[in-house]
Amino acid sequence: MAGHSKWHNIQHRKGIQDVKRGKIFGKFIKEIIIATKTGGSMIENNPSLKIIIDRALAANMKRDTIENAVKRGSVDLVDNKNYDEVRYEGYGLAGTAIIVDTLTNNRNRTVADVRHAFSKYGSNLSIEGSVSYLFTKQGFINFETGDEEQIMEVALDAGAKDIITNDNGSIYVITTTKDFFTIRNTLITARLEPSHSEVIMKPINYIKLNLHDAEKFIKLIDSLEDLDDTREVYHNADISDEIVSQF
Repeated sequence: MAGHSKWHNIQHRKGIQDVKRGKIFGKFIKEIIIATKTGGSMIENNPSLKIIIDRALAANMKRDTIENAVKRGSVDLVDNKNYDEVRYEGYGLAGTAIIVDTLTNNRNRTVADVRHAFSKYGSNLSIEGSVSYLFTKQGFINFETGDEEQIMEVALDAGAKDIITNDNGSIYVITTTKDFFTIRNTLITARLEPSHSEVIMKPINYIKLNLHDAEKFIKLIDSLEDLDDTREVYHNADISDEIVSQF
């Protein structure tokens, strides 16, 4: 799971997140509205909405803003447009693999924006399925701290695939996508509240980047994440913390 930390080192570098906060909140609002339209406003009956709200709260979005977004979704307001989930795949420097998950009401606009970002930083947008086989979809539940034995007992009894304890005291619970919500809810019922949880695309292998390639690669990832339609960006680049700290 070291790779997951690397993704978040890039995504949440100091200073950048504050600048992006307004845009990030805008994306959360859109996702909350659409999740409410799709599955209803009752969180207990809409796991997708619950996950999005948890992510929004973790990003320090105010509850009033979240509740207003749910209300908008309840009355069927998303600019009266239909949104589609679209995945784009491509290759970065040194053969790195990149997946961009988007939520768009205009596929032509979105693919043009994604393609421009790839080409600007010496990378190539490819066809569907070209790199996704290099990733495994799985549930990821993170505890920044907690009772390792209790978390392990509850999670494994509920069907977790693996439990990883890190040197900093954090604990990762790995699940299948099928069992993700069941295991997450079982942990919460046992009063074990995770600090973060989501379904992710975890790379099977990683490609190490040197300083020169890492600089362009980080700019590419930032550019892709800045796009209004982007939901998530996954990649298999191995960029050391020492290199990341230089940007």
